[in-house]
Amino acid sequence: MRLIHTSDWHLGRMFHGAGLLDAQAAYLEHLVEVVRAERVDAVLVSGDIYDRALPAPASVQLLDDTLVRLREAGAHVVLSSGNHDSAVRLGFGSRVLELGGVHVRTRPESVGRPVLLGDVAIYPLPYLEPSVTAAALGTAEATHAGVLRAAIDRVRADAAGRGVPAVVMAHAFVVGSTTSDSERDIGVGGTSAVPASVFDGVAYAALGHLHGAQSVGAVGRYSGSPVAMSFSEADHRKSSVLLEVSEAGTSYELIEAPVQRPMRRLHGTLDDLLADPGLADAETAWCQVTLTDQARPLGAMERVRSRFPHTLQLLFEQQVVPMADRSYTSRHAGRSTLELCCDFLEHTRGGASADESERELLATAVEQTRVARGGRDRAEGQRAVGRESGVA
Repeated sequence: MRLIHTSDWHLGRMFHGAGLLDAQAAYLEHLVEVVRAERVDAVLVSGDIYDRALPAPASVQLLDDTLVRLREAGAHVVLSSGNHDSAVRLGFGSRVLELGGVHVRTRPESVGRPVLLGDVAIYPLPYLEPSVTAAALGTAEATHAGVLRAAIDRVRADAAGRGVPAVVMAHAFVVGSTTSDSERDIGVGGTSAVPASVFDGVAYAALGHLHGAQSVGAVGRYSGSPVAMSFSEADHRKSSVLLEVSEAGTSYELIEAPVQRPMRRLHGTLDDLLADPGLADAETAWCQVTLTDQARPLGAMERVRSRFPHTLQLLFEQQVVPMADRSYTSRHAGRSTLELCCDFLEHTRGGASADESERELLATAVEQTRVARGGRDRAEGQRAVGRESGVA
């Protein structure tokens, strides 16, 4: 059997305000072509199909179109829910879809019931929230490790009498894997950690949840997300896993995913970044820019985007200036109101002094405030005199 393992599509995800649906559609177009070219028997999607429990109509439409095209290309499709998915919404119509070769598993009651394709038994495990699923799985250990052990026990019990390789799909954090900033934490204080040994004895564990492609344990592998979703994934090589599963064993190769727009993390002073010829490739990339100028440059984002128009995040990394060993009063004694306003402006933007036009604006504001306050003081004085003389 030839299978493709993928996961964490997160359809509808936003990235610092930029939509990723076009990039996700490009990946799914690529996936259909791989299925057709490689004569893939089934596509396994290990959770987080959608980014939100209530997906936008455009995301639902993209999934619908993709499922039709994958079936037309000759592959069955097996989907299991992840922690971002609504199990109820994703699972709607699953019994009807199964008749058409699309197998959707979102309920703990389905654990241990395989999708039988050729000479392979595929066991899709939905995301198992311990507090909700422990009782249904018959375990008193309400942890991620506890519910997955109970689920795998059901898988082993069913697989023992079938005599064919067993492939498990699971959405979990397995000990020994590397995380990214874009993943939603599914536990507190380590309660989400699952030992890799939980999956021992199966032919392959098609894992989802972590966005970096990686192997973990003897049989487990994360396909990773096909589209980068945080700048911590800038160095990831996104891919799908093409599997050959047979009685003789399991082998795989990585099929590189298309990159619609790469990500770059730039670090340095503004002038150096704008002048560096080695950064030409970043001009078309999503950029995270960290400026190291001693003082924050004026109009920093506009100047950065003049060369790197797809900059989504601007950070500042400035040296900490030791505070003067004097009191606030002594540091500012004898300085005029205008000078104090200029000092405040310089402090709030990291050391850039007010230019001539800014000083003129501040001087005008100070003078207008003085005049307005003088008028109020005169009016208040007149009212006070009137009160003392008995005049209303």
